[in-house]
Amino acid sequence: MAGIKEIRTKIKSVQNTRKITKAMEMVAASKMRKAQDRMRAGRPYAIKVREIASHLMSANPEYSHPYLVAAPQERAVGVVVVSTDKGLCGGLNTNIMRVVLQRLKEFQSAGVSTQFTPLGNKGLGVLTRIGANIVSQETQLGDRPNMERLIGAIKVQLDDYMAGKIDAVYVATNRFVNTMRQEPVFLRLLPLPDGSLKSPFDEEQQSALESKYGWDYIYEPDAKSVIDDLLHRYVEGLIYQAVAENMASEQSARMVAMKAASDNAKKVIGDLQLVYNKTRQAAITKEISEIVGGAAAV
Repeated sequence: MAGIKEIRTKIKSVQNTRKITKAMEMVAASKMRKAQDRMRAGRPYAIKVREIASHLMSANPEYSHPYLVAAPQERAVGVVVVSTDKGLCGGLNTNIMRVVLQRLKEFQSAGVSTQFTPLGNKGLGVLTRIGANIVSQETQLGDRPNMERLIGAIKVQLDDYMAGKIDAVYVATNRFVNTMRQEPVFLRLLPLPDGSLKSPFDEEQQSALESKYGWDYIYEPDAKSVIDDLLHRYVEGLIYQAVAENMASEQSARMVAMKAASDNAKKVIGDLQLVYNKTRQAAITKEISEIVGGAAAV
């Protein structure tokens, strides 16, 4: 009967685990809808501000902002890594960190030094373990992007870029495709990619005006003030959208992972109950045989 007791304890343990994973699945499903709404609401702004910033590169040649000027050769770069603060979301963090480590290896082989700004505890943990150069960080981001907290960490990279310490700033995040699919992306934030109007977060949407028209603007009060402010909005918009995309991806991945865990727990419970019934039946049969054998001996 000791075997029966152990199996019963195991069944109870798996049932308790299934209750937890089922609850986490429901919580993630609730948060997922809000995160996806925020992500989709921010996409049009991120796309449009990127388009306008791209148009400015050719519209006003007499003033060239440092954000629009690419260095002849990259000697040092900054990388903003967007990850989650918590685990239990499938391979989401593993996939983005695999891309980051691959690009880090490419930079090192080319003799390019790197400095990192992790946004999220999981990315911070990986970068700390490999001994990466971390110049700023921000963790415990919560369920919605907070621009004031994000820009404080990003400002270190922006200041180094303006001072000439680094030649480019990259962003690594997860792009939300649908509930079942999230893709890691590694995109250049600064300097602005030449001639690219395609959004890094929506590959299907591209400006129809890219090749048809030239662009000219009338600036008030002056070109420098307008362009400077617009490019700061471009950086803020892209960082905000990168975090919003990752948060939507996180909740979707967690819901799918917890659903798979709940389904697996249900299957394990069924298998254990079958073993329990067989073991219990064998024990009862053995006891009956012993009783019958004893009676026949008498």
